[in-house]
Amino acid sequence: MRSFTIPAHYRSNLIGRLKAFRKTQDPKKKDLGPTLLDLGAIRFLFARHFGFCYGVENAIEISYRALEENPGKRIYLLSQMIHNPAVNDDLTARGMRFIQDTHGRTLIGWSEVSADDIVIIPAFGTTLETEAKLKAIGVDPLKYNTTCPFVEKVWNRSAQLGAKDYTVVIHGKAAHEETRATFSHTAQAAPAVIVKDMAEAQELGRIILGELPIELFAERFGERCTPGFDPAKDLVRIGVVNQTTMLAAETQAIADHLKQVMVKKHGEAELKAHFADTRDTLCYATNDNQDATNELLKADADLALVVGGYNSSNTSHLVELLEQRFPTFFIKDEGEVLSAEAIQHFDYPAHELRTTDNWLPAKRPLTIILTSGASCPDTLLDSVMLKVLDFVEGVRDPEETVEAMMA
Repeated sequence: MRSFTIPAHYRSNLIGRLKAFRKTQDPKKKDLGPTLLDLGAIRFLFARHFGFCYGVENAIEISYRALEENPGKRIYLLSQMIHNPAVNDDLTARGMRFIQDTHGRTLIGWSEVSADDIVIIPAFGTTLETEAKLKAIGVDPLKYNTTCPFVEKVWNRSAQLGAKDYTVVIHGKAAHEETRATFSHTAQAAPAVIVKDMAEAQELGRIILGELPIELFAERFGERCTPGFDPAKDLVRIGVVNQTTMLAAETQAIADHLKQVMVKKHGEAELKAHFADTRDTLCYATNDNQDATNELLKADADLALVVGGYNSSNTSHLVELLEQRFPTFFIKDEGEVLSAEAIQHFDYPAHELRTTDNWLPAKRPLTIILTSGASCPDTLLDSVMLKVLDFVEGVRDPEETVEAMMA
């Protein structure tokens, strides 16, 4: 896999070296066990896979190249390039501006954008409607297009389904940029409907089976389906794709459930005529990070810290997995580790910041899981780890310990 040119301030001196060491030891990713950094009074467990993925590094490389190649020009990000505030803040500090927020709401009017400006498409991709607006202005949307190749893979698979007269069921969050983009690209070739979770997939299945009135479709999914969607006709042949940052296991469970719905409706012998196998749209990085996080669930740890942007879908799913077993705190950077007595963290289900007291146990040795989402620089994990070490006496020097591990 190719390497990318990433600014030095995103490269980690400590945790990055541990990741590189594991990669050298296990290049084929056969060992999903965590990495232990034993500092005596405190021990950190790192997931086998975490942090920047291929698509994020590609987006960062293109964005910083755009800055270098266009001095003096106005450079816009269509929306947040990735869901990490540290990265987006650094880009805006260098003069970039956002045209839209993460929900597609306008921050800068299109009338302000000219053909001489540079507009960067984020890693999530964008809708065909937005591409058309850029072309009408005279901006080439492909010149600095950072759309993740694995997102484009989903679009291609959706197009293939549409060409074979399948309706595309998209597992994703309807307001998320990637799902909005996938829906737009899918809609040009196929009917499409978005389901956010298994509960909605089950409801859709009951409509298909006639266990719920077909009129219920418009009430439940009317704002998340293509115009003119006819459930009586468009739910006869279906295939499932996903927003690549969703829980891979949940996407597969939804596909498996709808597959069984079609077996029940049409019979096993007719399954291929009514259901398309689409498991190849799952993102490898999402799978790797989630599989590695599932391995962490087998560990003996006292708590977990997950670092990433609050609006990062893939990060929120890591939190969702870890909180099954451990007290888990979702933080954006070391600034939220207030003291040994208090930590500020994001409650994802409630979408609000909270402060928890007495979060750091007094027991020694203390074992902490530390991981991050696919859009989080490893340097932030370095900073979080060092901040926690400030509150613990009698710890070994982390640089010397990492150096000894590399020897």
